[in-house]
Amino acid sequence: MSKIIASSAIRGAHQVAQRAEEELNKALEEYGPEATVELPNTAYFLPVIYAMTGREVETVGDMQDVMDQIHQLLPKEPADRLWTPYLGHTLDAGMATLFADEIIEGIKYLQDPPPYHTEEECPAEGDDFWLGAADDIVFRKRGLEFVDGTAPGFAAIVGAAPDNQTAVDIARELQEKNLYIFMFGSKDGKNMAEQLREEGVQMGWDTRLVPFGKDITSGVFALGFAARVAMAFGGVEPGNFRRNLLYNKNRTFAFVIALGEVDDIKYAQAAGAINFGFPAIADTDIPEILPTGVCTYEHVVSMPKQTEQEKIYDEIVSKAVEVRGLKVEVEEVPVPVSYGPAFEGEIIRRDDMFVEFGGQRTPSFEYLRMIKDSDKVTDGKIEMVGPDVDDVEPGERLPLGIVVDVYGRDMQEDFEPVLERMIHTYINQASGAWHNGQRDINWMRISKSGKENGLKIKHFGDILHARLHQDYGVVADKIQVKIYTDEDKVLEMQQEARAAYDQRDARIMDMTDESVDTYYSCILCQSFAPNHVCIITPERSGLCGGYSWLDAKANYQILPSGPNQPVDKGDTIDENLGQWRGVNEYLKEASRGNLEKFSAYSMLIDPMTSCGCFECISVMLPTTNGIMIVPREYSEMTPSGMRFSTLAGQIGGGVQTPGFVGHSKMYISSPKFIRADGGFRRIVWMPKTLKDEVHDRLSERAAEEGLDNFMEMIADEEVAVTEEEVLEYLQEVGHPALEMDPMM
Repeated sequence: MSKIIASSAIRGAHQVAQRAEEELNKALEEYGPEATVELPNTAYFLPVIYAMTGREVETVGDMQDVMDQIHQLLPKEPADRLWTPYLGHTLDAGMATLFADEIIEGIKYLQDPPPYHTEEECPAEGDDFWLGAADDIVFRKRGLEFVDGTAPGFAAIVGAAPDNQTAVDIARELQEKNLYIFMFGSKDGKNMAEQLREEGVQMGWDTRLVPFGKDITSGVFALGFAARVAMAFGGVEPGNFRRNLLYNKNRTFAFVIALGEVDDIKYAQAAGAINFGFPAIADTDIPEILPTGVCTYEHVVSMPKQTEQEKIYDEIVSKAVEVRGLKVEVEEVPVPVSYGPAFEGEIIRRDDMFVEFGGQRTPSFEYLRMIKDSDKVTDGKIEMVGPDVDDVEPGERLPLGIVVDVYGRDMQEDFEPVLERMIHTYINQASGAWHNGQRDINWMRISKSGKENGLKIKHFGDILHARLHQDYGVVADKIQVKIYTDEDKVLEMQQEARAAYDQRDARIMDMTDESVDTYYSCILCQSFAPNHVCIITPERSGLCGGYSWLDAKANYQILPSGPNQPVDKGDTIDENLGQWRGVNEYLKEASRGNLEKFSAYSMLIDPMTSCGCFECISVMLPTTNGIMIVPREYSEMTPSGMRFSTLAGQIGGGVQTPGFVGHSKMYISSPKFIRADGGFRRIVWMPKTLKDEVHDRLSERAAEEGLDNFMEMIADEEVAVTEEEVLEYLQEVGHPALEMDPMM
């Protein structure tokens, strides 16, 4: 390896460590050793320190022990080193740098206000738009994308491109490869995120362009994200630095792109990234580390040494992908705008809108139907009935009906809603298009920039034809699309679509767990949580909310080797708990012997495991004789004394935790909801947003059992924020849980 890089990284590590010590001493004087230190809404403390050492840094005083370890790690003489994998001194320096980074960034959160914001709080203009560390709600939501492969990895970009257009080009290329882009640090006082903002590029977690911070130390948030992935989804124990390295090297495909001069501090940060198996690629002429070892391939690559000067920025992304060993699949979709999952989060506000459809403003629907006669489907045929964008004025609203006809020898009616649900995803992935809702409550927009780039309504048909063939070609032999913007035709076809929706709903509503002999598994998340197994029944949807029993059945028939596998129930072991011999045998095999029993209807006895992708968590509140339910999007403190992020840490990673269970929102109103523990009558608290969302379905369930005004008996954050206050409220309203048998 290069001695120049080693000496530079060590010098940089000493500089960052000195800064961390100075800021820690100031914090001890200003805030005191007992001052609480925490990144917002996370159960992982300072995650790099926690992952690598197991230390739970909770106060300013706790940072002193970390500072002592930094001094031990900083290379002086070989005998002084505690960190001695492969690249020795350089990795020691890198790890010391990351620990110092987290001390500096943790102290920033003591400021009032801190220098970072949530996306909702970020001002529309100005320089104050940095997001800082991802909270656990964001982290777990985005973690699902790393599980299902829609996000194969991330690019950590330090510095700024030579000009704004190059910054946009690099960002778009990374987005089209479905990667997240984490931006931090600066070059000559400029950051790539600032360049994108000046060009009007929409940033945030939804677009995968994440501005962590302008300070070089904020790059530790990217590595903290990777460390949390390893702990939450990979079952890596805090303190096991070797497993953290191997997990991230083999599963989290990330790399660093250094734009601009690489000084000693940036070398030190790159050395820290190598501890995760993440290589660095620079646009300047720097010494390289080409032999393999810690990283999959090269460790540090200089683009001027690898390619011609004028091609550096055309090839830097592809070179980074190659060096990281990342296999990227980019689907070609015939549209005149950028296309890929990274654009799915784009929001088109009214001022940016060229034309709008649906959203209760105009009649609209989307409907995919199976056609039995091959002659009635012409593959690739896209028809428009009514005006397209060139025929309307900016800001106009149009009705919209999308009818997708699918013929396939192996196509079935049960597959219709599975394929139809993908319309939302496929259209949203076009830059300049925005889609929300489904069926006849869909809402869509095309932006002014999308129209300027040539995007038309008819292109929706091209997108659906291409993507359905790519993903569902095993059942879809021929696909044609007809798009209506003529209001009379939209209203006419909407009636046919609504009749089909009703028939589909009736099929699943009439099904019970007792009416079938086969359930379905979902092991999609085992790539991150190897022990987790989700069992889907007609009356218990997948915990992520993405799969019903019919969906899982259809997915198995479409992809027999996929994540949804049939599970024969076998003999009944306990009808009340929901335990079956065949299910338990499958569970033991699929969890590699780590789990032996599963209760479909209990959160107290052998509850189902979770990878961390659940929509909600139910938690027992002992003094109330009931449970609370908290959804992922609720970030405030709950009556259990824990936030969602902490609760998720209790049950994620494929472990069974009696008294806690993750589940979907739909399951709350199921007749089988924790039936063995008393059912829905145990629900004593949930946030008001969730109450509103499930109100109608749960009220109907309560009415069936003779309970009037049950939803009003459930406490929310407006009347109770502690367990004691919940109990007082239940006593005031006479909640039925108080009269039930004890849960334990």
